Amino acid sequence: MAALPRVLLVEDDATLRRFVAMALEDLPIDLVQCDAVAPALVLLAQDPFVLVLTDLMMPGESGFDLLEHLHRTPALRGRARVAVLSAGLTPEVREQLADMEVWRMLSKPVSVGTLVACVQDAIEGNAEAAPPDGLARQPQAGDRAHAVQEYFDGNQELFDAYRSACMEQFPHDMREGDDASTQADLQPLRRVAHSLKSVLLTLGYRELSAQARMLEETSHAGDRAQARAQWQALRNALSQVLQAG
Repeated sequence: MAALPRVLLVEDDATLRRFVAMALEDLPIDLVQCDAVAPALVLLAQDPFVLVLTDLMMPGESGFDLLEHLHRTPALRGRARVAVLSAGLTPEVREQLADMEVWRMLSKPVSVGTLVACVQDAIEGNAEAAPPDGLARQPQAGDRAHAVQEYFDGNQELFDAYRSACMEQFPHDMREGDDASTQADLQPLRRVAHSLKSVLLTLGYRELSAQARMLEETSHAGDRAQARAQWQALRNALSQVLQAG
């Protein structure tokens, strides 16, 4: 029996890894997941992959570092295509990634359809990049029904399963944010905000996603007082989401 095509997902956010795994579970692939660059390099050295799908913003070595490794060591990459999944795909970042031989650039939050198409094209050897319009869509309404259509291709069951996983993750995010806020450590607070920005938008909470984006930007700017205030507001909103169930 032929081995299944192997896809490597490099993503430090457990909730996003769960989303990708659920989105791709019906495809005939072997999805291998890791949460950092170091184990990803070990996996790449052991067996070939058809696709490497990586986040950019991760603690320690970043996705850019992984791309540098692959660029400098073609044998490590092999014949795998490389796709980036990130919420920070500015024109400047896209240009930088193009120079690093990135095949596709997927904006977070990403729809199930876009993920599936990316993997299928990698398996089938489709060298064309996806149309840019399909990568940067933003929902026009902040409701749950729109999120189901926009990001889950109308699959309510998949949305409900993902939402349930997110509800389990939110208390962990809140504790991490609380610790970072108490210690005035803006880097982990920025990571929490970066993750929540995409997750909340995927779930249909557009305004809360905007709050998380503001917190990410404030943390990056180094404004501790403002970041603490923004975190408290976002935390209170997340508490209300959990209470509502």
